[in-house]
This record gives sequence, structure tokens and C-alpha cells, in this order.
Amino acid sequence: MACDVIGISRSVYRYQPQPRDDHPLIEVLLSLVDRHPRWGLPKLYKRIRALGHGWNKKRIARVYRQLKLNIRRKSKRRLPNRCPQPLVVPDASNVCWSMDCMSDMLYSGTRFKTFNVVDDFNRQALAIEVDISLTARCIIRVLDRIAAWKGYPDRIRMDNAPEFTSIALAEWSKDHHVELNFIQPGCPYQNSYIERFNRTYREDILDMYVFDTLQQVKDLTDEWIEIYNHERLHDSLNDMTPMEYLLAA
Repeated sequence: MACDVIGISRSVYRYQPQPRDDHPLIEVLLSLVDRHPRWGLPKLYKRIRALGHGWNKKRIARVYRQLKLNIRRKSKRRLPNRCPQPLVVPDASNVCWSMDCMSDMLYSGTRFKTFNVVDDFNRQALAIEVDISLTARCIIRVLDRIAAWKGYPDRIRMDNAPEFTSIALAEWSKDHHVELNFIQPGCPYQNSYIERFNRTYREDILDMYVFDTLQQVKDLTDEWIEIYNHERLHDSLNDMTPMEYLLAA
């Protein structure tokens, strides 16, 4: 009668919430964050579901916030693109590659460079060459090594770095019938795929560790490429890894 008076059912009145055991979720979250420190909540949630766990997004977000795992973001002023250039996605693998160079420093102060190559179709990391200096001959050697197991692409997109505008690379492209597409100077958005890849690589590896030797950079980079191609889910690939997207194509 009391329940009828206040307008609730007897089951609601007798309901006793059951305490939730979040320890399994906490262990999975901490293990993923320990392995991927730069992954945010969306990426962690997708990886947890890909591993077969059934926790919903709200529960994962609640535990994620309780553990204070939020990544602090640097705010910066963004200017609008005055003349944006369309970036066409290839309809098949090995149609177009993107490549670029990066630089960093060892603890001793010795600078080193990396040469990065990705396949635009499925964002697959094809190679990251790490060395003190990268000449045009070294670039050609890496491209031939990739082509040995993947084949030569139809074209390669790149900026106007000295290593890419050399006569040796131009002759190599002519010999292997590979078209070289150079972006406009000062327009990195025209090479967005490799620029986004570079950012992820810098956040996950170059900015995350202090390197004593060049071999440490190479070892961590090789391990990261395996994770990037086989474990890291991409929003632009319908929440699939590069290799899953390639197999599904």
C-alpha cells in the first residue's frame, strides 16, 4: 500500500544494487596504458572490445577517469586552410606511397634521422629507416627493400627535401616506372597521410623515450611498427588495423 501511495513498484523498493568488481577492467586498462602510453580513451575502448571483453563504453570511461589516465592536451591556435587541396585515397594497395624524413637526438647529443614510408591505401607502415644520415642512395636502398616483398608502387608522394629531389632518385623512378609526386613547398597538408603517421610515431616513440644508442631507437621502432600495423585501430579504416583493412579489401 505504501508503494502504491508514492507510485513505485515493490521491486524498485526492494532493489539492492550489487557492488561491481572493476579489478579485471583495471588490470586490462593498466596493461594497455603501460604498453601504449599515448593511446586515449577511444583507442583503448576499441582495443579492449577487439580483445573480446564485453564491458560497455560508459563503464570503461568511468574507470578510466577514476584512474586519472586522461592525456593532457596542448592547446594551440589553429588557422583555417585558405586553399585546401583534396587528397585522394587510392582504391587499392601499392598504388601510392607517402614518404618523409624526421630527426631527433640521442642522450649524448648526436642527431639522427628517420626515413618513413607508408601505403596510403591502408596506412600500413612499410618501413622506418633509422641512421645518423640519410642520403639518396640510402633512400633508394630502402625503397628497393620494400619493393622486394611488396612490389613497386605506381607513384610516391613526398615533399621537396634534398634527399628526394636528387638526380639519383629521379633516375631510379624512371628505371622502375614510378611517378614522383612532389607537394607544393610549405603545404604539408598535401601529404597528410605521412604527416599524421609522423605525429603518431613521434608521440609514441621519439618523445616517449630517452635513447642512449642508435640501436635502441631501431629496436623500439621495429616493435612499434608491428603494433601499429597489427594492433592499432584507425578511425579512418572503420576501426580496423592496417592489416585487417588490407585483408578485408
